Amino acid sequence: MKNYPKVAVVILNWNGRFFLEKFLPSVYNSSYPNIEFVIGDNASTDDSLSFVRASYPKITLLENAQNYGFAGGYNHILSRVEADYFVLLNSDVEVTPNWIEPVIDMLERDEKLVAAQPKILAFHNKAKFEHAGAAGGYLDRYGYPFCCGRIMDKVEYDLGQYDIEKEIFWASGAALFIKSHAWKEAKGLDEDFFAHMEEIDLCWRLKKMGYRIGYCPDSTVYHVGGGTLNASNPQKTYLNFRNNLFMLQKNLPVDQVFTTMFIRLWLDLIALIKFVFDRKFKDAWAVSRAHQSFFLNFFKNAKKRNNYAGIENKAGQYKKSIIADYYLDKKQKFSDLDQDSFF
Repeated sequence: MKNYPKVAVVILNWNGRFFLEKFLPSVYNSSYPNIEFVIGDNASTDDSLSFVRASYPKITLLENAQNYGFAGGYNHILSRVEADYFVLLNSDVEVTPNWIEPVIDMLERDEKLVAAQPKILAFHNKAKFEHAGAAGGYLDRYGYPFCCGRIMDKVEYDLGQYDIEKEIFWASGAALFIKSHAWKEAKGLDEDFFAHMEEIDLCWRLKKMGYRIGYCPDSTVYHVGGGTLNASNPQKTYLNFRNNLFMLQKNLPVDQVFTTMFIRLWLDLIALIKFVFDRKFKDAWAVSRAHQSFFLNFFKNAKKRNNYAGIENKAGQYKKSIIADYYLDKKQKFSDLDQDSFF
């Protein structure tokens, strides 16, 4: 008889009645036999919890005292959940009935493979990959994240071209599978991030501990995206720029951190100037605020560094600049990139 490790599917909610009503049915109908469904609430003020209590009485509801953001919210909720695997699932994700089994099977085959994501397609255009994750996440030499199936804002159609199980650099927080022991060993997400890129930071820390991150094409989910902050929101600009600097300072090897971050700060300045020329003044100010926060928190983040000397797994890092490839060399598909330039 096959052993099914316990899986806890945990959806973090904040005023998300609309998404819960729309997408919980697909999640609740998942075919995996040993499963617990958890709604972790970040102090919502709408009627989302009363909706869940009335419509899904078997779902576990755990409430936070305040809105701790994505990072802190999950940390507080998962400290109260017992399972072999945690699945961090966005509330704006539609799943397929057997979306869990292939990922768990892949993770069970390799003790060093501790986190993974499914194929993430766009809910509003299911023939295309979705921006936040696509077919697995990567990171270039200056800390810019991109995906197999999505470079910058260019998103590819899913033609089966990336239907290969493989190791990646980071798995999307929209549908993140992780072994609970690895979550605890890494001490969860960095709550100072609040939201955005915290899953990349977590995956980087896991890789520095010698673990591996995977992509499972045999599992598919559909993500709306932008459910909390849409792409044009200056607060999202602020969090992305700030958290990327936090992440680089914490995780870059000591012999690369100063040079890489010096170049990255100048690249950010170019982005700020471009925002000004495009008359996106709030976004330009968001980049400036991100840099101010980075320097104000410099010593705090410096204390978080842990180099785990000699065991870092660099698979999924890109040795070149994805910005140069995209804008100068016009490489807009993952398959266009120099595959020999990946670790």
